[in-house]
Amino acid sequence: MSWNSVKTFLLLATLTILLVVVGRLAGGPVGMTIALVMAAIMNLVAYFFGHKLILWQYRAQPLPEREYRWLYDMTRRLTQRAGLPMPKLYLIPEMQPNAFATGPSPSQGIVAFTAGLLQSMTPQEVEGVLAHELAHIKNRDMLTMTIAATVVGAITWLVDMLRWSMFFRSSRDREDNGVGLILAIVVGMIAALAATLIQLAISRAREYEADRTAALMVGSPDGLISALAKLHQLTQAIPMEHANTATAHLFIANPFSGAGDFLLNLFSTHPPIPKRIEKLRELKNTAYRLA
Repeated sequence: MSWNSVKTFLLLATLTILLVVVGRLAGGPVGMTIALVMAAIMNLVAYFFGHKLILWQYRAQPLPEREYRWLYDMTRRLTQRAGLPMPKLYLIPEMQPNAFATGPSPSQGIVAFTAGLLQSMTPQEVEGVLAHELAHIKNRDMLTMTIAATVVGAITWLVDMLRWSMFFRSSRDREDNGVGLILAIVVGMIAALAATLIQLAISRAREYEADRTAALMVGSPDGLISALAKLHQLTQAIPMEHANTATAHLFIANPFSGAGDFLLNLFSTHPPIPKRIEKLRELKNTAYRLA
């Protein structure tokens, strides 16, 4: 098990602890259970049906195999090597180079490429990007992020419950227990912020792990390194017309890329691309045999 996988497990465990703490503050075990069930239902619906909405939102169309035979052949080669079913391939009519993977399971995997990526990347770079997206499918990252979103959603709901409970309390109750309730709300809000940051940290950890898995899948990190360098430059120069912050975490590169500001990186769904390239180069220089 890699460090990124261990890190993901620890972050998910921390999210669970935060849920227990905020649940106790808001309504004890009953309040915590209700919040978790509601959040789970919403996120499971998104997990099983969200990929259809995402493809519709980005006007993605099935990639014609006759025109992109080389890409289908490349995908078959990599999926056989990774032990994955053949995913469906889609084309997004956007000029910003980018790509994402979605689908509720490896057997229903989808990889979508923007027209800009297929036009601007060499076959070796496309292979690196494709392997990264297949790595997300292989590592079941969509399920991991759904679990994280479920717990964060539950924590947010509990904090809202705390705030509304203060609003509906009588003036006498506020006088008697006002300090304790305000303290609980403040603690809950801090926990909600911490939960969101942990969710983003999980997303960043999964990106590092997908980069690593992709390099091992291809047998070399060179194509992905070159592709990331291009993405770093072109995602800042070319805007994505239909980008949405709710789906930004799906893409191999943040479609809202900006300067390396500390707060921007703190609240980003992606690690800085220069850092990803650095880790891939470290991987290349280690004793691992990429095969």
